[in-house]
Formats: sequence, structure tokens, C-alpha cells
Amino acid sequence: MRGARLLQPAVVLLVGSLAAGCAEPGGPKPGAPAHHLEHGFRNTNAAYTRPGAWVRTKFFVSRLWVTTFHPRSADLPRVANEGKALRENRAEATVTWVGHSTLLVQLDGVNLLTDPQWSDRASPVSFAGPTRVTPPGLRFEDLPPIHLVLISHDHYDHLDMATVTRLAEVQRPLFLVPLGLQAWFRERGITRVEELDWWQSRTFDGLTLTFLPAQHFSGRGLRDRNRRLWGGWAVAGQTKRLYFAGDSGYYDVFKEIGRRLGPFDLAAIPIGAYRPASIMEAHHTSPEEALQVLLDVGGRHMVGIHWGTFDLAEEPIEEPPRRVEAEARRRGLDPDRIWLLKHGETRRW
Repeated sequence: MRGARLLQPAVVLLVGSLAAGCAEPGGPKPGAPAHHLEHGFRNTNAAYTRPGAWVRTKFFVSRLWVTTFHPRSADLPRVANEGKALRENRAEATVTWVGHSTLLVQLDGVNLLTDPQWSDRASPVSFAGPTRVTPPGLRFEDLPPIHLVLISHDHYDHLDMATVTRLAEVQRPLFLVPLGLQAWFRERGITRVEELDWWQSRTFDGLTLTFLPAQHFSGRGLRDRNRRLWGGWAVAGQTKRLYFAGDSGYYDVFKEIGRRLGPFDLAAIPIGAYRPASIMEAHHTSPEEALQVLLDVGGRHMVGIHWGTFDLAEEPIEEPPRRVEAEARRRGLDPDRIWLLKHGETRRW
């Protein structure tokens, strides 16, 4: 009971943060793109339906209780990776799965990270909320020099304050972030940051980075729902292209991404956090939908992300890759196209 009493002051903060608050960002913004509102952003899919407040609250209270007092564990295979080959690499295109949505990508001599997260929890507090069930596949200290960091949105499992602060202090990379998020970084003393809107591009050391639409939401507290944009990224090098989906429910924007920027040599697509569908379907792809995204964007290979690292949803932690493999067989896809990496595993692409 003492633990429950101690948890009570955190419930309001955590539920508000994880359910993305309650304050809405106003009406349409005259003369602006359709996804812009007066004080924030919205999804533009006409079929999009946001889960109701009671559904969201019930789910997040339940998850908060489970992850704090009855945390699940996982015994997933890992690859020992001390980072030496990554630090010595100057030319090979590689991808390393650190965990969750954190990838170390090496392309044309540039080392970049996606949604870096090295903390033990994906939460606004250190003692409650979604916990890490698998350690990072690469120690922070073993990273090669990081030149660039791509952020997809501001949720705690994708934007970790301790990690980005440490990166800024130790590595001083350029952070590319969604529209509205630059101020958050600068408030924390991180000034080497630029923000982009959907379909906007920026070049960096020979790479072209384009911020792309997704169907999701944003918010880290009680009053900032959808005040900052969300999305995915395309990375185009001299001869190779990467698509990083961030978080998104499935809709036809992936076909448009494929038409405009594809095909892609590698597509990093979320395969976890899909149960219960009543709350997850609008904002996350299931394992089966992830394979459709791969086909829509014209991906040669897919690496499954957003699973096996944090206990975020109700499906078994080990389930997502099994469902991906089953769906790939059903569709008759070449299994060599589907990369279900172990934590710490590096592959050339």
C-alpha cells in the first residue's frame, strides 16, 4: 500500500503525459497547410478517429500500474557489440539496432542516430512508467562520433531528455526535429537544432534529409497535446536511400511517400505497440501493416523497430517478429527482405 500511496502524486502527471494531455491546439490556420492549426497540428486522414478520453485514460492507468508494480521481462537474443568496427568505419553503409526506435545509421561517412533513447524508462519520472526490458545493444560510450540526430516526435520513448542532453554535451551533433520542437531543445541549452515541416528538406554533408507525414500525435504533459509536429524521415545519400517511419497508424500517405521519394534501400518500420487495437490502431502499425508500409514505400529491405525494448502495450513482448514472419510467408515475400535484428546487431545495407 505504501508503494501505491507514493505512486498517487505521479499518476496525474504520467497519465496526462502518456495520454498526451487534454488541451487542443485550436482551429484551422488560414493560409497554412491542412495539417496546421492555430496553435499546433492535426492529422489529415479523413478516416482518422482519435480514441475517446475514457479509453485512453483506462489504458494508461492500467499500463502505469503494470509497468510500475508488475513489470514484465523479456529474454531476447542480443549481439555483443563494443562499437570498434563502427568507430573505424568510414565508407560502408551500415545500420545497427540499439533498441526500440534507436538506430545508428552510417551512410557516406555520416553517422546519424534516430530517436536516441538510452534511459531505463520512457517516462517523465524515473520511478514509474514504461520500463526498459532489454538493455541498449550498444553502450553510449561505445558510439562512433555522431554527426546528426533525427527526431520523429516528442513522446518519451522517442525523445529522451537525458540522452539528447548527453549527446549535445559529448558529441555536439546537429539535431533535426519536427516543427515546434526547436524551442524545447533550446530551453535545455541545446542550440544546434533545426526544425522542419512535412515534405521540407535539408542537406547535410552530402545527405538530403526530408521530414515526412505520419498519423500520430504529440505531447509530453497536461497542456501540450499536438503543439509540436510528428512524422518520419527520408535520408538520401549518393547511391542509397533510407526511410525511417517514426510512429504512425496506417493510411495512404505511405503510397505518396513511395511515389515521391522511393524506392528505398532500407525502410525502418514500427512493428510493436498494437494491442489493444481500440487505442493503438489509429497511431501505430501492426506487424501486418508494417509489411504493407514496406511495399507502399518501395522498400528493398525492412528493419523492424519499436518492439522488444520498452513495455508499452498489451501484446506479448516477443510476439511482433513472429507475426511479421507469418505475414511475410502468407504474402510470399522473400524472407531475406525482412530484417528482424537482435539488439546490438549491425548489418550492411
